[in-house]
Amino acid sequence: MVSETNNQNNYTMGILEWTLCALLVAIVTVTFLQVISRYVLQTSLAWTEELARYLFIWLAALGAAYAFKMRAHFLLRFVVDRCSAGAQNVIAALVAVLMIAFLTIFVWQALQYTLSVSSQTAPGTGLSKAVPASSALVGGLLMLYYVIRNWLQDIRSYQTGTESSGGQS
Repeated sequence: MVSETNNQNNYTMGILEWTLCALLVAIVTVTFLQVISRYVLQTSLAWTEELARYLFIWLAALGAAYAFKMRAHFLLRFVVDRCSAGAQNVIAALVAVLMIAFLTIFVWQALQYTLSVSSQTAPGTGLSKAVPASSALVGGLLMLYYVIRNWLQDIRSYQTGTESSGGQS
């Protein structure tokens, strides 16, 4: 069953992956438009720099969540690999609990910040400042989801004696 899931993920992309691709295309397009308007048309579009910045903020937040999904964040494996299998499981559980605690606080603070800036508007685009601020909230919620999901996969893998599928499912 795991191999079927991995096969499906090799050929299809999820909403998060498509969103990251769309954000990257949008950043390149907006930045290209800014360069053309400034150097070819000799005029500057005030909103392009601000929009590119907001798109980049969203790209960073969702990219961090994607890294959690794929288990691609930096790990000190050289330390953990020297431990016994039981100690490795304890370390993994401790890291998961600490990440859940940190991300819960992070999400709460991101929510508070998003609410506090929701009445402000950006000068270039006229967008609410909650638009870029909410990227931390959405990214944090996704990271929290993937940490919990990966931890539960690890627990199931440990109980069944199989290796977890990484972030590939």
